[in-house]
Amino acid sequence: MEGDCSRVTVDLENGPVYPSPIVTLVREKPTRQWRLCGALLAMALCVSAALFITWQKQDHTEKPDELQHMLRQLSENRKAAIHLEGEYNPSGAYKSSVEWTDDEGQGFSQGGLKLNNNEIVIPQTGLYFIYSQASFHVSCKANPKHPNEDMVHLSNTVKRWSPSYGTEDNKVYQTLLNSVRTVCKKSSNGEAASEGKWYNAVYVGAVFSLERGDRLRTVTENRLLPHLESGAGKNFFGVFAL
Repeated sequence: MEGDCSRVTVDLENGPVYPSPIVTLVREKPTRQWRLCGALLAMALCVSAALFITWQKQDHTEKPDELQHMLRQLSENRKAAIHLEGEYNPSGAYKSSVEWTDDEGQGFSQGGLKLNNNEIVIPQTGLYFIYSQASFHVSCKANPKHPNEDMVHLSNTVKRWSPSYGTEDNKVYQTLLNSVRTVCKKSSNGEAASEGKWYNAVYVGAVFSLERGDRLRTVTENRLLPHLESGAGKNFFGVFAL
């Protein structure tokens, strides 16, 4: 066998000497299987290098665009909501109603809902939760002969105008929410006058299906406006999308 041979030495005087093996290392020629594996390995390294270079280019060129797209989606997907705070201002632009604002106190607006001409404008058709509160401080007079005069009726109303109702020139508002509360302060001795003040908040809120372009406004009776309380969290009006 190649690579494995023995040498016999003969000593003419002492006789033959037993052979000592001599091992010769022989490098085997690569087989076809090994050559195929090497080719596949080289191809895999080339493909990996190409993919790495492509990923590096995308990481530097496409990443900012993807980030901007994600931020744009987050901004567009913000829930539409608006919260207004209000008070009665007899010298203001809205002398016969509560004057609302979205840039004072806890007021804000986002997602397309906006305040326009003291009304909330709906940006898209959908389900919305509408809520409002009006707070009053009133005094009642006790009169045994006319008990009905002892009572003061407080109310809070939210009305809606929709493009399906009519044109801008002939706006007809329909009542969505209305709450009435009766309060009275009677004197302990039955006398006619009592200077005690009653503080009451009238709250309304419910879910409605609204259309794009709808307008919402609150209505408070003129006789009650001078009794409207002022201060943070007393009077508010808001809408948010569901």
